[in-house]
Amino acid sequence: MTLLADLRAALSPGAVLAGDAVPVAAASDASRSGHALPRLLIRPRDTAEAAVALALCHRHGQTVVPQGGLTGLAGGACPRAGDVAISTARMSAVEAIDPEGLTITLGAGCVLARAQEAAEAQGLMFPVDIGARGSATVGGMIATNAGGIRVIRHGMMRENLLGLEAVLADGTVLSHMNTGPKDNTGYPLAQMLAGSEGTLALMTRAVIRLRPLPAGRYTALCALPDFAAVLALLRRARQELAGLSAFEVMWADYVAACQATEGVRLFAEVAPFTVILETDGPPEAAAALEAHLARALDDGVIADALIARSHADARRFWTVREGHGLDAALPGLMNLDVSLPVARIGAFAEAARAAVLGAEPAAQVMVFGHLGDGNIHIALALPDPDPARDHAAEALIYDTLRGFGGSVSAEHGIGTLKRDWLPYSRRPAELAAMRAIKAALDPLGLMNPGKVL
Repeated sequence: MTLLADLRAALSPGAVLAGDAVPVAAASDASRSGHALPRLLIRPRDTAEAAVALALCHRHGQTVVPQGGLTGLAGGACPRAGDVAISTARMSAVEAIDPEGLTITLGAGCVLARAQEAAEAQGLMFPVDIGARGSATVGGMIATNAGGIRVIRHGMMRENLLGLEAVLADGTVLSHMNTGPKDNTGYPLAQMLAGSEGTLALMTRAVIRLRPLPAGRYTALCALPDFAAVLALLRRARQELAGLSAFEVMWADYVAACQATEGVRLFAEVAPFTVILETDGPPEAAAALEAHLARALDDGVIADALIARSHADARRFWTVREGHGLDAALPGLMNLDVSLPVARIGAFAEAARAAVLGAEPAAQVMVFGHLGDGNIHIALALPDPDPARDHAAEALIYDTLRGFGGSVSAEHGIGTLKRDWLPYSRRPAELAAMRAIKAALDPLGLMNPGKVL
């Protein structure tokens, strides 16, 4: 029998799409680097069905590309012609919330916003938040070890992952749905699979640590004269704001571009640097934030500040930071995601911009990011871009980053788009160990081939 016939005989109705039934969206993640539809799209309804599907693909020697919400920016979910895609979309249930143990158990296909809403209904908070919350799935976030805007307080997905169920390429199910923070029973397989980008296994279910929902969240926007002032504000915020939960920085050109695309104006004039600062806590935290900003103004650390008096105010600040309109305004926009020691970020940003503009004077190089955890993003747009020029411009930035001792990926993964630069951040012995793990868990190389390594 053919693979298609075997799959349709073994799986539930509607679990296998072929031909014109395969949606165009299955060709690419948000990197827009995928151009081929998978030959089939498998949509298992649970772990057992996923295990059967992968076992059949293994028997036929079929390569498989896991797909979640397709919000990734590194090409990690893009199939090649001839690949089969396997989607977690039907494994989307919120199975349980434990208010005493502070955990949520859910399917890998659960969209982040739904997990957040379910937690909030119980007076709890899902600890990781990203701009693509309306479409990113929890399984995909584990697979890429997503971070986002609250890493400074709550860490990335790996730090919040307690238990995991996943299926290897041959259909073997690894299930360790641990619900407690202490589990010292050998190799932490769940944490190893986190960040593996679907190259080792398909995530199907997970247990995530929750936090108590803060009594309030207080948001401020600060205008600063230079990067030294940004670092000074970060130091002071860490010392003075016990509930500091976000510290986001935007360079002037990024703010100007996003204000134009979003139709929002923050300060009367765009400052050299703009920071969004948030702190969580009881009502007294609002007074602490105001006092903190007043001292920073008196000491000349910040030039101006706005405090959100409503959710709408805070949302307006974040609309500029998230900059969703840039992709439509700048076709071919590249989103680079790097990390390095916080104190070096200002100098690196200047050097990276100079390197690109030296080769591409008409390029737009816009910098922003999660300063508190050393992660910044570079939105790079070339006039009339083509793949060769894009690649050359990226190389200039990564070559500069290498000199500053940074990582080529902070939270978006490697996929295919950063594969050429992975040796900039990992030594040969580390790459050899990664290949050995890949060979042990997927000896035929069928899971997400060509990604990461």
